[in-house]
Amino acid sequence: MSETQCKTHGELIRSRQSGHGMPGELFGRQDVFETDIKVFFHRHWILVGVTADVPEPGDVSVVDIGKASIIIVRDDDENVRTYRNVCRHRGARLKEVGKSTVGMLVCPYHQWTYDLDGSLRHASHMGKDFDSTCRGLMPVHTKIVGTHIFVCLAADPPEDIAKLEETMTPRFAPYDLRNTKIAFEQEIIENGNWKLVIENNRECYHCAGTHPELTASFLPEDFGFCPDTLNEEALRALDEYKARNAACQASWEQDGFVSAPVERLDEDAVTQFRTQQLVIAGNGESQTLSTRVASTRLLGNLQRRDLGDMHLWTHNSWTHVMSDHAVISYIIPLAPDKTLVRSKWLVHADAVEGVDYNVSDLTEVWIATNTQDKHLVEITHEGTQDPAYTPGMFSPFTETYVDQFSRWYAARLSAHGI
Repeated sequence: MSETQCKTHGELIRSRQSGHGMPGELFGRQDVFETDIKVFFHRHWILVGVTADVPEPGDVSVVDIGKASIIIVRDDDENVRTYRNVCRHRGARLKEVGKSTVGMLVCPYHQWTYDLDGSLRHASHMGKDFDSTCRGLMPVHTKIVGTHIFVCLAADPPEDIAKLEETMTPRFAPYDLRNTKIAFEQEIIENGNWKLVIENNRECYHCAGTHPELTASFLPEDFGFCPDTLNEEALRALDEYKARNAACQASWEQDGFVSAPVERLDEDAVTQFRTQQLVIAGNGESQTLSTRVASTRLLGNLQRRDLGDMHLWTHNSWTHVMSDHAVISYIIPLAPDKTLVRSKWLVHADAVEGVDYNVSDLTEVWIATNTQDKHLVEITHEGTQDPAYTPGMFSPFTETYVDQFSRWYAARLSAHGI
């Protein structure tokens, strides 16, 4: 048995050298994976869907997170509710993973029947003294921010979700994201650890060489750069980049769009997030190959097309909102070496496919990017499990957020006594 295999989860992360990657055992061990699920997906706020997943009363979406399962449902009063997917009789699953439409939630085992507000409506053969009022479905702590459905399975969820809500509510407001529909959705399974999926998402060091579709809409300086190696031409380009960013941000702010960066990524944050409004290159409108809008029916009541990319990171999701559409992705770990990535492309609820947009223009950038990232995560996971792997040094110019994620990960484990 190797020295690292003898170390506990906490000892492994504390052994990480500052500015370097994590030990390979943190990506491959089953006990580490199970602790990650318990801490980062059962005790923290996570993104599990969007309101357009359940557009009408009776619509249901079921999501599994480790051994836990939740039901997302829109009730008869148009409220989005979430419950544990556990019958209050003998624990049977009420619904399978996926989407459906119901009048009530009926347990397939003994037909205990629940209203959409979670109350137990019918339970046969239980006698006259049976009190149904205390046997409704178990609710899940839920926050809806914009269209994003965040849940926390802990009894006492982290209170700093309020900071995310306070920050993102005015940023999402002009886009009216609850008045959207899902134009396309994709599920892929990446054969890599969830932390590698997030690390890959936290840097664009790799973007210029691997994401030709995505980089069509990014300014080159947004990938990161090493100031020590810039020549005079590159320095002039950097000044132009800064001037363009400042001009766009001033224009957005003048029109009421909140765009300055906000970061809560350090060790003292429980609910980790970052947001910023990025300038889009080329025609400046949207993340498409043409950099023009993919949908001529803009979100909300927007008139401007050139609103850049308003993005949001959390520890299990990433969001890109443009004037015409939004792309929202979130992850669910399945095994030490398997991670489910769900992506949803949202357009205005009244947008008509084939008239206002076509799906290929809308999705081609991020479908290509997701496919490329899948490969990158998989070859990295394989490499971290090789006996020859030694954690390498992060770039201090382009991978600072990866190092920051590693520090936050360690801090959260420590906070839970690990």
